[in-house]
Amino acid sequence: MFKKAFIPYRGYYSSPFIRWQGSLANENAISFGAETSRKWLQSKNWDPKMFDYVFLGLTVGQPKMFYGGPWASALLGGTEIPGVLVSQACSTSTTCIFQAAMGIETGSFENACALMTDRCSNGPHTVWPNPKGPGGQVVSEDWVMDHFGFDPWGGTSMIQTAENVVKETGITREQCDAVALRRYEQYKDALADDRAFQKRYMFPVEIKGSKKKTIVLEADEGVIESTVEGLAALKPVLPGGAHTFGAQTHPADGNCAVIVTGYEKAQALSADKSIKIQILSYGYARVKKAHMAMAVVPAAQMALKKAELSIRDIKVIKTHNPFAANDIYFADQMKIDVNGFNNYGSSIVYGHPQAPTGGRLIIEGIEEAVLLGGGYVLFTGCAAGDTGAALILKVS
Repeated sequence: MFKKAFIPYRGYYSSPFIRWQGSLANENAISFGAETSRKWLQSKNWDPKMFDYVFLGLTVGQPKMFYGGPWASALLGGTEIPGVLVSQACSTSTTCIFQAAMGIETGSFENACALMTDRCSNGPHTVWPNPKGPGGQVVSEDWVMDHFGFDPWGGTSMIQTAENVVKETGITREQCDAVALRRYEQYKDALADDRAFQKRYMFPVEIKGSKKKTIVLEADEGVIESTVEGLAALKPVLPGGAHTFGAQTHPADGNCAVIVTGYEKAQALSADKSIKIQILSYGYARVKKAHMAMAVVPAAQMALKKAELSIRDIKVIKTHNPFAANDIYFADQMKIDVNGFNNYGSSIVYGHPQAPTGGRLIIEGIEEAVLLGGGYVLFTGCAAGDTGAALILKVS
C-alpha cells in the first residue's frame, strides 16, 4: 500500500481519442505525444525541467522508438531528464503510473511524468530475416492486426478470448448489446452542457493540415452512435458469438499524461489545494489461457486487498472494456450492478489507442470522484496475454 505517491489535481490531461486511420493517422506517436505534453505544460506555466524521470508508455512501434524514452523527455522540454520505455499492451498506463509511484515511494526520484501515447493507425509492418525460408522468403509481422488476431501463447484472437468467457459463463448476446448501449448513454453524459465533463481534463491537439493551415482537434473523433435497433441489426463478429462490432472497442490514436509526485509537490502544483489525490495500491493478474476478459477480477481483488478495502468502499469504478463481456463478468463476480459503473463512458465507446487508454479512464475516474465530493476510485482492465492490472486512488 502506497503512502507517499500523489497526483496533483489537474496534474494530468488526455487528448481526444481519434478513430484509427483518421486525423492522427500520419503522426509519429512519440513526437506527437511529447509535443502535446509540452504544450499542455506551457498552458500551465510549468517548467518541464521540474521532472526528474519520464515514463514513456508505448505499444505500437514508431520510427525512432529505440530512443523513445529520452527522446520524448527532450521533446517535452526535459533535455536533461532520463526516460524509460514501458510497453505492456492495454495495461501500459497502469504500469507507468505504478512504476512512477514506486519511484516516489522509495525515494528514487521526486517528480515523475507518465506520458502514454500510441498510434494504432498505419501500424508498422515488420520484416524479419528467415535464413531457412524457401527462396530466401522473410518472416513478416503486422504490429496491429496480427496481434489483435493471434496470441502466440493462447493461440486465439483477442475477441475469441472474450467469446470463451461468454461460453463458459453463459453471457448472452442480449446482455452484451444492453451493456454496449448503456455505455454509450453514459458517454453522452460526458457530452452534456457543451462537453462540460470532458473539458475538465481533455486537452486539444494540433496537427498541420498544410504549410498555412493548422487543424485543432478538441473532441473525440469517430464515435458511432448506438441504438437498440442498430445494435440488434449487427451480425456477430465470430459465427455464433455474443459480440458484434457494436459491443467491442475499436482501435484509435491519442495520448495522455499524469504527474506522480510527493504530497508537498502535489499540493504546490494542484489546481485546487483542497483536493488531494493519493495512489493507494496496484493489482495484477494472469488468468487461464485464452480467457483474457476474466483478468479484470483478480487484478481488482488484489488492489482492493492491498488497500484494505472492499468493493463496497469504492465510489467510482472505471474499467477498460474492449468487449462487453468484460464488464458483465466483472459485475457478476464482484456482485455489483453492471449499469452502475463506467459513468461518462469507457473505451468500448471512444476507442482504444492501447497505451493511453487506461490513463484516460483513471483521469475520468478522478474527475468523477471530485464531482461526487471525494471517495475511492478503482480502475481495472484486461491486457493481452490473459493479464490484467488495477489501480486504486483516494480522492479527498
